[in-house]
Amino acid sequence: MTTASDTQPSFPPLIADGNGRVARATFETRAARGASALINLGAGEDVRLAVIMRNDLAQLEVMRAAALAGTVLVALNWHAAADEVAAICDDSGADIVIIHRDLIEGVRPALDGRRIIAVTPGADLCRAYDIAPAAAAAEPDLPEWNTLLEAAEPLEQRAAMRPLMRYTSGSTGRPKGVRRLQSGTGHNFENVLHRVADEMLRLTPQSRFLTAAPLYHSAPSTLVSAALIADGVSTYVAPKFDPETFLATIEAERITHIYLVPTMMSRMLKLPPEVRGTYDLSSVSFCVSTGSPWSHALKVAMIDWWGPVFWESYGATEIGFMTMVSSEEALARPGTAGRMQLGGSVLILDADGNKLPAGQPGEIFVRLDAFGGFDYSNDPQARAQAERYGHYSVGDLGWLDEDGYLFITDRKKDMIISGGANVFPAEIEGVLMQAPFVRDVAVFGAPDPEFGEQIVAAIEPAEGYSPDKADVLAFLQGKLARFKHPRIVDFHAALPREDSGKIFKPRLRAPYWKDAGRSI
Repeated sequence: MTTASDTQPSFPPLIADGNGRVARATFETRAARGASALINLGAGEDVRLAVIMRNDLAQLEVMRAAALAGTVLVALNWHAAADEVAAICDDSGADIVIIHRDLIEGVRPALDGRRIIAVTPGADLCRAYDIAPAAAAAEPDLPEWNTLLEAAEPLEQRAAMRPLMRYTSGSTGRPKGVRRLQSGTGHNFENVLHRVADEMLRLTPQSRFLTAAPLYHSAPSTLVSAALIADGVSTYVAPKFDPETFLATIEAERITHIYLVPTMMSRMLKLPPEVRGTYDLSSVSFCVSTGSPWSHALKVAMIDWWGPVFWESYGATEIGFMTMVSSEEALARPGTAGRMQLGGSVLILDADGNKLPAGQPGEIFVRLDAFGGFDYSNDPQARAQAERYGHYSVGDLGWLDEDGYLFITDRKKDMIISGGANVFPAEIEGVLMQAPFVRDVAVFGAPDPEFGEQIVAAIEPAEGYSPDKADVLAFLQGKLARFKHPRIVDFHAALPREDSGKIFKPRLRAPYWKDAGRSI
């Protein structure tokens, strides 16, 4: 089925992961105990607390406990190396780290001198990531989150909720800590989350929200936080994205609201038609995606399958959710990321900082006061350099149409300049993802002595295919101008990626630029 039901059965609100579920009232009580435990540890108001966890119920408890205690969570990518973890903890001032037990060994040097609270991964998490029993039970002498939580009394006097602190790589690759600045009641973070729940997610009592995206990312963690405080809403997190398991969860739990990223959609569409048709998705009334643009062809395919329930949001860690576009708008204006939300405004500027009229591409600058201001913890000049006319750039390129709809061409740092022509990898990736022999693809530039840069396509073939470069070029024939065809095509058994499916392009680029004598 492809349309949302007019009525939904009544369910008691709950919080769940792949391993278990608790009534929402019980979850709140446990979170209040966790808030007291954090305060007892010295991680109370405005204290930075590092979290290195995969998606599970315990992570939701930590998030909610921190919100009640006024603690500032510093969420780290659990893939991070020890040096990266140490740099972020040092920069943020996080001396307490909550971490899944099986991850401790890989980042042990970064944990020296810090207080560690261990979390035992549940059975479902162990199955999803093939965690050995010994690793799941590692470091038995370390304090356990669940034990500390259950020993504490529920916090009675809650603090004001603090925004999470996020780290974003920026153009230099060095992580920059994004600190949300709040001034006055209008920027109270809980008020912001209520606006997200009401105006963006359109949550209502009895809504059932699901995501499999990793909660160390800004967008899914913000949306989950909004769902956790919205009245009567149930919240589900999957430990890892698996296409068929995700569909089965939607049917079994009668999910109404979903956060997805384009890679997840593409993987579901590549399931055999008889598998996709097995599951009843009629409960879904709202699905939002952000983080990376998705091609028009992918939108059309998902709308044909699920109905007009999709919304795309363009956002940034520094600024928040900036635009929204509905299914109907996306079909009417192919390629648009929508119009500004929550009272925000957008400017398109050329390289000299001049404002450009509708239809002309340039760098995107946005102002969105609803989420409050921001600064960078270790780069005080970066914010000033990114500002023009009270608007801020996060390095994206695009243009506006006459009606104020924004179109994003690519990341400024990802743009390839070959023979003097600007080439946008996202455009090429969007076309190649339509090929039946492509499971995933990353396009980037490599040095070229004649043209400056040449186009590289790194492709992970779909199961059962053994394509070659000729197949790739033949598929692109007539779909893209020839100067946009890749000169190098590399096939990989698996592209380096995060849980969400987002590809680590720097790892793919690095070998090409290592001896180039100039930077990427």
